[in-house]
Amino acid sequence: MTIPDLGALLRSPEQPPPAPVPAETAAPAVPAAPATVAVTEVPAVPGVPAAESVPTAPAVLGVPATPTAPAVPATPTTGDAAGLPAATPSGGFSPEAARKDVPILHRTVNGHPLVWLDNGATTQKPRQVIEAVSAYYSAANSNIHRGAHTMAREATELYEAGRAAVAQLLGAPSPDTIMFVRGTTEAINLVAQSWGRRHLGPGDEILVPVLEHHSNIVPWQLLADETRARVVPVPLTPDGAIDQDAYADLLSARTQLVVVSQASNVLGTVPPVREMAALAHRYDAKVLVDGAQAVAHMPVDVQDLGADFYAFSGHKLFAPTGIGALFATPEAMAAMRPWQGGGNMIDSVSFERTTFAPMPHMMEAGTGHISGVVGLLAAIDWLRGFDKEAVAAYERALMSYAQTALATVPGVEVIGSAAERIAVLTFTMAGHDPASVANWLDKDGIAVRAGHHCAQPALAHYGLESAARASLALYNTSGEVDQLVASLRRLEQAGPGAGAAEG
Repeated sequence: MTIPDLGALLRSPEQPPPAPVPAETAAPAVPAAPATVAVTEVPAVPGVPAAESVPTAPAVLGVPATPTAPAVPATPTTGDAAGLPAATPSGGFSPEAARKDVPILHRTVNGHPLVWLDNGATTQKPRQVIEAVSAYYSAANSNIHRGAHTMAREATELYEAGRAAVAQLLGAPSPDTIMFVRGTTEAINLVAQSWGRRHLGPGDEILVPVLEHHSNIVPWQLLADETRARVVPVPLTPDGAIDQDAYADLLSARTQLVVVSQASNVLGTVPPVREMAALAHRYDAKVLVDGAQAVAHMPVDVQDLGADFYAFSGHKLFAPTGIGALFATPEAMAAMRPWQGGGNMIDSVSFERTTFAPMPHMMEAGTGHISGVVGLLAAIDWLRGFDKEAVAAYERALMSYAQTALATVPGVEVIGSAAERIAVLTFTMAGHDPASVANWLDKDGIAVRAGHHCAQPALAHYGLESAARASLALYNTSGEVDQLVASLRRLEQAGPGAGAAEG
């Protein structure tokens, strides 16, 4: 069956119908009912062919494209900071095209046009995502998987279309290797509890680079306390890269798991994950990759990376909060036990015997974040409208422009200078604490983040407890970088204490 035109349900009788949706954009068939599995055994992951094509969110929802947001003054894109050349958009991509789709970028803050440079914390949402979530709640809201009525089937098809879209985004071999979670943090905790508790014991080691986010440190510490395993930090080089010689020396027969971010949220470092995974696999260790900061900035192929587990959060990918995904290889899935019990993750329940659903449903207890999956599907569809390589090239050029521009501000020091990095610029400013810097910038409508960024060991590597951070995305421009630099120059001229919050 195909999903009906839900947009027709939302339109008034006077509105003309949209153009018909091509048949090839229909959602893939819903997976067959799960097979019965005894509690004492973990099912093998059924082999399901990878989706050849994934339906676009507007087609799935039947919502016609709406006119672009009202015209607003464009953010200047001509570099003027110290006479620097502008970051030039790559062929096949324009940041202005992306900006037109994101309503919040057209608001003002404290009387100034918003300059959103806090993308490392969360990205802003295009109208296509907002409309998809609204259309779902307006015309297709239902629980999934178990209902026999029309709307239950529609919601289920949307949910599973989202799973197929995530599999395609990550280069996964099958939608059945994708589990929905609240975000990266829950995904990592899921692996710790469902795989780690079963496989780690006294003396086993988990290698964790110093640059990791707290969500990729604390769950392993908790697990190590419980299993008497050891968390082994992997040091950094002075430029903020993972020390690869130290990493190779730390690997041993005791290593059961290596965890690593594909991109650091505080230093921007992009480690050589593929090489690190290949080396870990020589010791039969599993590799978990935190992709929270990577998926919005670079093409991802989990099979090429050699990831046994890969986690990301939707809200850092222009999708709603509270939704994310975890990829696991079929081999890793077969070695996992249920983490949470309840509805949806079972096949049958009695007081004598309970049997579980196959993966990935066995890891999705209770009602999932259905509207979040719809929004994630719409976000992935939106991103597919841009050339991935062109976006990555543009962001690299913008980062280079921003690095050069910030270097012209007296007292500003950017930390981390690894050769491979994403557009995350964490910095300090002499005479001003990071919170004061962020407060000053906010008065000019510029949003940056200040604090420890949930990466205290990485900051401690530089002798810091906190710093300010400007993190860029595909809709940012060199003109916005110029505004950041101009505001910081005014702060430097105003002197120490100028940015302190009042009251």
